[in-house]
Amino acid sequence: MYFVEIDAELCVGCGFCEEECPQVFELTSYKKAVVINPDGCEVCNCEEIAENCPAHAIVFNKD
Repeated sequence: MYFVEIDAELCVGCGFCEEECPQVFELTSYKKAVVINPDGCEVCNCEEIAENCPAHAIVFNKD
């Protein structure tokens, strides 16, 4: 199984991921994205969001 994560060092806080899938991503007050649902969701395609992240900060880790 794979889990969605954000590489905080790469994240530029653009908000793209939260805009595309607020069920999985959230932008903090520190202007960094965090994952609020690491299992993903049934609504979006997290892999496509990761591919389009301008900072390439969304990663999938195997557990």
